[in-house]
Parts: sequence; structure tokens; C-alpha cells
Amino acid sequence: MTYEEHLDEVTTLIVEKYDLEDEAAIAMVMRAQADDFFLGHDDDESICTLDRAHQDAKAIFAKYQ
Repeated sequence: MTYEEHLDEVTTLIVEKYDLEDEAAIAMVMRAQADDFFLGHDDDESICTLDRAHQDAKAIFAKYQ
């Protein structure tokens, strides 16, 4: 998937797994992005997998909840 698709998937997973509103999940992903959490993802789209999206969603929720 592309970098943008990965961000969308991470956001969706946060909403689904942690029962948050879309706006809250989007805010978390945007904060993570501002903190360079996704630094390598944009340069190497092979990182952007469904498995990695699950890992990223868990890590982002833990850090930014």
C-alpha cells in the first residue's frame, strides 16, 4: 500500500480497535506524523503493510492516548 493508504489504515485500526471517534484517531496519527513516527514509511513503501499498520496503530495508541 502507499504511504497515504498506510496512514488511513492505521487511523481506521485505531478507531476499530480502541473504539475512538474518527477525529481522535486522526489527531493521534497527525501527532505521530509530526513527531516523525512514520519517518521511514514514506521513503520505503515496503514498510507499509497491513501487519505493520496493526503494529503502528498499537504503538500510536499507547503513546498518544
